[in-house]
Amino acid sequence: MKVIKPGKSKEDVSKKDFEVSQIVADAIKDIETRGDTAVREFSEKFDKWSPKSFRLSEDEIQEIIAQVPKDVVEDIKFAQKNIREFAEAQLASLNNIEVENIPGVILGHKNIPVNSVGCYIPGGRYPMVASAHMSVLTAKVAGVKRVIACTPPINGEIPHATIAAMSFAGADEIYLLGGIQAMASMAIGTETIQPVDMIVGPGNAFVAEAKRQLYGRVGIDLFAGPTETLVIADETADAEMIATDLLGQGEHGPTSPCALITTSEKLAYETLKEIDRQLTILPTADVASVSWRDYGQVILVDNLEEAVIEGDRLAFEHVEILTENPDYFLENMTNYGCLFLGPETNVAYGDKVIGTNHTLPTKGAARYTGGLWVGKFIKTVTYQKIKTPEASTYIGEYAARLCQLENFAGHAEQALLRVRRYGKNK
Repeated sequence: MKVIKPGKSKEDVSKKDFEVSQIVADAIKDIETRGDTAVREFSEKFDKWSPKSFRLSEDEIQEIIAQVPKDVVEDIKFAQKNIREFAEAQLASLNNIEVENIPGVILGHKNIPVNSVGCYIPGGRYPMVASAHMSVLTAKVAGVKRVIACTPPINGEIPHATIAAMSFAGADEIYLLGGIQAMASMAIGTETIQPVDMIVGPGNAFVAEAKRQLYGRVGIDLFAGPTETLVIADETADAEMIATDLLGQGEHGPTSPCALITTSEKLAYETLKEIDRQLTILPTADVASVSWRDYGQVILVDNLEEAVIEGDRLAFEHVEILTENPDYFLENMTNYGCLFLGPETNVAYGDKVIGTNHTLPTKGAARYTGGLWVGKFIKTVTYQKIKTPEASTYIGEYAARLCQLENFAGHAEQALLRVRRYGKNK
């Protein structure tokens, strides 16, 4: 393995993360103490937005939707159809179970949706319309009763298409509210916003850190950091496609890592040259160029087996496979958020429309979790029932001995009470 282009060191990344953490902690404490007053001050400061109510009424929502061009509405509904159908198929794979593993002893689990969820849909330079589909719609398919959604105004303006997507997806409450103040309001609650049980969705570094600090008070989908994209390519790939697909994700933000792992040294240097060329014409080069300069990596490997090892080590969010046999990576890779197999697909399809969810693990989290899906909104809870005195006595004798082994006298007595009471007729 040879590193042709390294990215930023872990030490540099950690220093920036610490600064963000302090800012977020102070903001959450302020909102917790002063509620709506603090929320309004943060909204005025960061978004220049201070309406009478941050929550949109149904009439306001319909007025906003009426201003969205018909072709945009059709495109949103096409994407939501694909995402809904895939989420419904995933939901169908989750089954309640019940077994009688010992005569008279019933064990089971059932799948129960979370009662309330708050979804964050980013705005800013890139209004993430698709995040409404990925979070609100998926939660609704899961059966969540109350789904609220927050998105920030953009330069003091209402993001019409985003509001439309939130409404079409089934949001029960829609708030024009962004950043730390949105995440804290949903998780902690204020005088005007009832708290939720879980918060989900991507966002900038401050939104991601707010989610991390609020975890525990509420559930979360995952810790989402800057977008990550890895392309694994062999000599059958071409530099133009690799450069396009890397920079196309690097435009997310100046801290978005992009990497190429390749078995071809010739392709590696052709890609570096092509990236330089495309950065002279890409409209979002001001962002993508910084992302590539600071976080871009090119790694040369000897064979596909080594490519799998390096890919799993990086554990990136998006992994695009441009090799002669893409399915080799489907069969052998274990650490990734989502795979994009072959040149006919790409990360943008998954981000926006194809049907899989775009809220995915970053910063190495793909080593232990997948991304947002219908199952994230569902609690798999267990139950037990013993139908006969004989079964209770049988289990109780084992339980009492095992409790005594651990010096849990009170635990043991729970079991022994049943043994004495139900074992009289043995």
